[in-house]
Amino acid sequence: MTDLRIELRGSGAAIVEQISFALRAGEVLGLVGESGSGKTTVGMALLGHVRRGGRIGGGSVLVDGADVAGASDAQLERLRGRVVAYVPQDPGSGLNPALRVGSQLTEVLDAHLPQLSAAERAARLAELLEEVGLPGEERFLRSYPHQLSGGQQQRVLIAMAFAPRPSVVVCDEPTTGLDVTTQARVLQTLRELCRAHGVAALYVSHDLAVVGEIADRIAVMYAGRIVEQGPAAALLSDPRHPYTRLLLRAVPDAAGDRTPLGIAGHAPPPGARPSGCAFHPRCPLASEVCARQDPPAVDLDARFALCHHVALAPGISLAGALPAASELAVVAPEAPVLELRGLSAAHAERTTLHDVELAVGRDECVALVGESGSGKTTLARCVAGLHGRYDGEVRFEGELLPGSARGRSRDARRGIQYVFQNPYASLNPRRTVGATIARQLQLFGDVSRRDARRAAVETLARVALAPGIAEQRPDELSGGERQRVAIARALAAQPRLLVCDEVTSALDVSVQATIVALLRELRDESGLSLLFITHDLALVRTVADRVAVLSDGRIVEQGAVADVFRAPAAGYTRELLANTPRLEDAARLREPA
Repeated sequence: MTDLRIELRGSGAAIVEQISFALRAGEVLGLVGESGSGKTTVGMALLGHVRRGGRIGGGSVLVDGADVAGASDAQLERLRGRVVAYVPQDPGSGLNPALRVGSQLTEVLDAHLPQLSAAERAARLAELLEEVGLPGEERFLRSYPHQLSGGQQQRVLIAMAFAPRPSVVVCDEPTTGLDVTTQARVLQTLRELCRAHGVAALYVSHDLAVVGEIADRIAVMYAGRIVEQGPAAALLSDPRHPYTRLLLRAVPDAAGDRTPLGIAGHAPPPGARPSGCAFHPRCPLASEVCARQDPPAVDLDARFALCHHVALAPGISLAGALPAASELAVVAPEAPVLELRGLSAAHAERTTLHDVELAVGRDECVALVGESGSGKTTLARCVAGLHGRYDGEVRFEGELLPGSARGRSRDARRGIQYVFQNPYASLNPRRTVGATIARQLQLFGDVSRRDARRAAVETLARVALAPGIAEQRPDELSGGERQRVAIARALAAQPRLLVCDEVTSALDVSVQATIVALLRELRDESGLSLLFITHDLALVRTVADRVAVLSDGRIVEQGAVADVFRAPAAGYTRELLANTPRLEDAARLREPA
């Protein structure tokens, strides 16, 4: 890819520009940056795809000698899948829910390798399944996508991508939403397949710790440009662009050596980017020249950075300034806000929770961790009254609660508020943000419509959102802003317990760090209690006081975060911690011998 520019039709404003990199056979290039930086736009350009409203304004994209940027529809049809393959973020959208897994794999082989005989096709199918660690028996092949776990679905997509032995594969955040154990398996599978078959990979992600596990080189994007690029070990251990250093500082750490800090401000969208260096409004090193002149590409021995102040960047500390919540003194609650006694729950005929005992104290954050399917969300829904099929007791401030939210008192419904994983799906797209929060205030606050609108703006201010957000709808906001709105809606009821169900899983690390800091502030201000469900153990170290580890519906270990992470007693906990990626480990493993 050489000097690629993709721009908006009409205005000609750049979406991405000056994008240049080369991919060698068997190499993985990690492409990282915040949401809106242009990562996916660059990845899709390798497939010859430009989103609606955009066009290629210059440069070239050469894949196996063919210029994808100037290819016809017929040429692209021959290239896609066979020469350049794609692994999407959401396996649910990449697999046809109406077709069996075996049929979908066979379709790929028929489309790209029609010359294979029936015997050769069956052999290739068996080889593919073995390579990605999936069973080859008929029962599995006759399964529908919904009958597989998230990790199995993702590995089916990887098998489909590698089936025709492409030259390049584009991986667009393929492990987002996966638990750490499944994520580790998927990353290992991708890495081994690339090396075994000489496939070059572009791995798009917002998570530098994950990219450090798989990438040979890393390119960091901001506001449509690559601002730093180089070998993974060098970039992770000694980042030279201020933005890269701040991104690294936002990554949580399971060992507790540092506390993640968000980056102030927001990345500018196309058409609204400032003159000079686009990062200068957010940069702690910015000077007058940064606002006036485009930054030079400074050569740094096998890598480069676009910055006027490369020599000063190492002065930005990577250590967090705040103590992690898990290092504070932790004692078991004597009068818990939430108490679960012998909680067992089922879906259809399958029991998903077994005799769970858990308590959350006032002004305490308890994290609930475990792999996908361990029962975390079922437990959270029992607490919120959204899953009534359970045995045992759910007590809130000493009161025994009915299973269904409809049967609970108004005060109990108000006292327990739920923040869902996907804020876009949980917010009404037809309502403005102000109307959404005002409705919550009217429902629980007995206030007039006028007072509710005014209070809605004040509630938005509590989550650091500007008053103008109240007039916007969810689709006009970024992912981080939508999640803040979801938290604001919950806070409008003045709850005593907030149930946070994977609320940061789809957010980039900077926004994630900001949301975590916000939750910490809310606890300090109002004594709010949190039940924090997540699969990200590094995040737990930052946000929680105590942690409960759930496996197959049973709590196998719980205690103070620092104690559990320092000396885990359960083998399952040790496995989760071992599979949690760390920046320091990635940099050390990739240093040349």
